[in-house]
Amino acid sequence: MIVKQRFTPPDNVRLGHLCGPVDENLRQIEIAFDVAIRHRDHEFSIEGARARSAQALLQALWLRATEALSLDDIQLELTQAAQGQEPKLGAEPGEPVLHTRRAGLHGRTARQSEYIRHILGHDLSFGLGPAGTGKTFLAVACAVDALERNAVERLVLTRPAVEAGERLGFLPGDLAQKIDPYLRPLYDALYDLLGFESTQRLFERGTIEIAPLAFMRGRTLNKAFIILDEAQNTTAEQMKMFLTRIGFGSRAVITGDLSQIDLPRGVPSGLAQAARILRGVRGVALTEFTSADVVRHPLVARIVEAYERAQAVESGADATTARPRRGRSAS
Repeated sequence: MIVKQRFTPPDNVRLGHLCGPVDENLRQIEIAFDVAIRHRDHEFSIEGARARSAQALLQALWLRATEALSLDDIQLELTQAAQGQEPKLGAEPGEPVLHTRRAGLHGRTARQSEYIRHILGHDLSFGLGPAGTGKTFLAVACAVDALERNAVERLVLTRPAVEAGERLGFLPGDLAQKIDPYLRPLYDALYDLLGFESTQRLFERGTIEIAPLAFMRGRTLNKAFIILDEAQNTTAEQMKMFLTRIGFGSRAVITGDLSQIDLPRGVPSGLAQAARILRGVRGVALTEFTSADVVRHPLVARIVEAYERAQAVESGADATTARPRRGRSAS
């Protein structure tokens, strides 16, 4: 299928914003929709089975191209459009918008918007799903929003340092330097949402605290926004310990990917157990993301889908192997 598109009235500045440097924006759209896009000035030709979908996105982006479109903008919009949905270039009426350094931050997919509503409306929320779905970033964004609105007095962010077995003594440096590699994704989200200098000031005041899960034992956290990230690597005991740290006026979010458990073989994940036990409990919300919610590079969604297909095939093969053979009993 070949679809023609002409943008009028001609606007070279808008055309440059739409195409991106060296047509990089068009290349991303080609990858996401598996189409070929060619253009001469404002005349576009789109070839491929999903040419109509790519055309609809180009038309929507043209309307928005009064300003420069970053590669992040393109890839985020592809999350919706590549699923056959209308491009979502802003928050829907009534959709929660978070107040951070990123103006108008909102969910990019329906499930992300649901996740934000769950966090804002429940004392305890779970976000389960593959990498790239925004579980951690949106949880930190909600935490920053709560801090900006004075709904909480501090942020506490934690992860299990399972790769080191929570035995950090053999690593060089002080405590902050020892745990820094495990907590870097949380730092990155804070710097993005608050800015480097503001984040550093809040660390110095103790308003923001980041620590390994093992250091949470024995504490009670009041008027805090608490995030447990990479929770698939908690044991059942660690998860119960964390859940009992929640104090008055606090809100907790637990995120994790049950397909990436790094615990020793035979050790059950505390996240899987907690999600099963607490599902349906009043005051607890659970959001389950899929590859359709991946908001990173379009290739990430395809990688996740490929792994999911392979896992389904392997599970089917295992079930076939485990099925007992029928035969005559020995006489």
